[in-house]
Amino acid sequence: MSTDGVNQSRRRILLGATAAMGAVGAGFVVTPFVKSWNPSAKAKAAGAPVTADLSKLEPGQQMVVEWRGKPVWVVRRTPEALADLKKVAGDLRDPESNESVQPDFAKNEYRSIKPEYAILVGICTHLGCSPTYRPEVAPADLGQNWRGGFFCPCHGSTYDMAGRVYKGVPAPINLEVPPYKYLSDGVVLIGEA
Repeated sequence: MSTDGVNQSRRRILLGATAAMGAVGAGFVVTPFVKSWNPSAKAKAAGAPVTADLSKLEPGQQMVVEWRGKPVWVVRRTPEALADLKKVAGDLRDPESNESVQPDFAKNEYRSIKPEYAILVGICTHLGCSPTYRPEVAPADLGQNWRGGFFCPCHGSTYDMAGRVYKGVPAPINLEVPPYKYLSDGVVLIGEA
C-alpha cells in the first residue's frame, strides 16, 4: 500500500483531534459513574456534626439532640450527682470504662471533658432500647442504693450518671460517649472531636 499523495501532517491533526474528542466523550461518560460513589447530601447530613446550646440547661436537666439518627443526651449534672459517681463505683461492671466506646478525652470517672456535663448516646448497649433519665435518688422502684442515672425499661439495665453500667444487668458495656468538642462555654459540637 502506497502512501504517496497522503498529507501526513493532516493525518496527525485528524488523529489527534479524534483522540481528544474520544477522551472528552469518555470523561462525560465516566463522570456520573464516579460521582455516584460519593455519598448523597442526605447521607452527608446524617453523619454531620450537630451543635447544642447548653446555656439554658439547668443543673439536673437533660436535653436530647439527634446525631446520625441516634438520640444524644446532654445532662447537666448537679454537684451531688458528681459526688455520687464515686459512691457507686463498686457496683459498676466497668467503672474505669476500659471496655467502652468512647474518645480518649472521656477516659475519666466523669466520662466527659467538663465534669458538669454528661454527653452520651442514648441507646442501651444490650438490645438498642432507649433508657429513661432517672435523676432522683432512691426511688421506690429502683431501690435505696439508686443514686440517679439511666434505666432501660426493656430489660432492666441500669447506668449511673456517667453512663457506666451496673453489675448484674443485661447490658454488657457502658453507654457510648460520642466524639464532641466545645465551641464556647455554652455550645458543644457533637460528632467531631
